[in-house]
Amino acid sequence: MVVSNLFLWYDEGQDLFSERKNLQFLFQNVSKKEEKTENKEKELNEQISKLKDELADVKDRHTRLIAEFDNLKKRSAKERDQLYNSIMGDIMTGILPVLDNLEKAVQVETKDTGYKQGVELVYKQLQDLLKANGVEEIEAVGKTFDPELHEAVSSVVDENLGEKEIKEDYRKGYKIGDKVIRHSMVVVAN
Repeated sequence: MVVSNLFLWYDEGQDLFSERKNLQFLFQNVSKKEEKTENKEKELNEQISKLKDELADVKDRHTRLIAEFDNLKKRSAKERDQLYNSIMGDIMTGILPVLDNLEKAVQVETKDTGYKQGVELVYKQLQDLLKANGVEEIEAVGKTFDPELHEAVSSVVDENLGEKEIKEDYRKGYKIGDKVIRHSMVVVAN
């Protein structure tokens, strides 16, 4: 019996030994899988971090491009308006002497009322044309002298008027928007 017990004990030992080996093998496999999982997790986290950085960079470039485009649109609109005003100013500068002559013709006394009415109508049409194109007359008489709008051709001493007050307008001035296309020629008091 001792021998049979010994064989049983040996068989049980072998079973325990093989189970132990199996457990060690399983533990090593689980450890390797955990390491691989951790490595994959690290790789995936690095990829996520890189993708987040790239996304932030793309968003930043996108925002900058939108801002640059908006600035370009605003700058283009401003340049277009300035160019329009400049061209209109050049055209209207050529028309203003005609307007001055028509104004003088309206002021002249004549016996022919039909002729006078015709000149007045042409003068009125030309004024309307200028207004329709944004040309405004610069007010001068009674206003304070402004070198941006007026050109002083002489000065007089007049106790009834304030300092640098405009007494008389020799030639009317005009502007389109903020751009002066012709300064008013004025007489300044005091």
